[in-house]
Amino acid sequence: MAKRIALVTGGTRGIGHAISIALQKAGYTVAANYAKNDAAAKAFHKETGIHVFKWNVKNLDECVEGVARLEKDLGGPVDVLINNAGITRDSMLHKMSSEDWHHVLETNLTSCFNMSRAVIPNMRERGFGRIINISSINAQMGQMGQTNYAAAKAGMLGFTKSLARENAIKGITVNAVAPGYTNTEMIQAVPEKVMEKIIAQIPVGRVGEPEDIARCVVFLAADDAGFITGETISVNGGHHME
Repeated sequence: MAKRIALVTGGTRGIGHAISIALQKAGYTVAANYAKNDAAAKAFHKETGIHVFKWNVKNLDECVEGVARLEKDLGGPVDVLINNAGITRDSMLHKMSSEDWHHVLETNLTSCFNMSRAVIPNMRERGFGRIINISSINAQMGQMGQTNYAAAKAGMLGFTKSLARENAIKGITVNAVAPGYTNTEMIQAVPEKVMEKIIAQIPVGRVGEPEDIARCVVFLAADDAGFITGETISVNGGHHME
């Protein structure tokens, strides 16, 4: 059987970078989408050999065209979709601009519709698919200054359950992964004293590494994970337990 093709949005940096590499090591043909940072994408491709494709996940037409282009280039349909692309525009609600609200909702949540809409007809036709949505601990707990981000990431959880119900009979699973605080550029910018307080609340005594999230994604993407759907798996070191 030919290698399955996995597409990771926001797949050249941070958690997406780790997911792309982990899927490659697991035997997938990987395509990493990105939106803006050409230099980082070029460096990522040179480092890993993973195919990179540029389009804006906020735009449905770009997603459909981008998927068609990568399927032509890679010689097959997308079997596994990782909806990882996301941004933050943090501000207390009474100071938040409409632009920052909509930018975060469209990038983090509407993108899940756009990308899933682009791949799911072929998945249904073939009777196989894996869609994994990267949510956040802050979807579960809430966070000051992140009403936009938390709302988008929480919306992904309802989206996951509903899409899972619609497509389970077609051999498609849809799950979410909710990372806790993870060692990426975003966390590295947090002041040391603030991070010390955060780590004190995490039972395992550390923040996560991108590879911790990636290992969970690889598990859910596997053919053998076909009886798990509509679930949210928290990868947060015990910081939030449900």
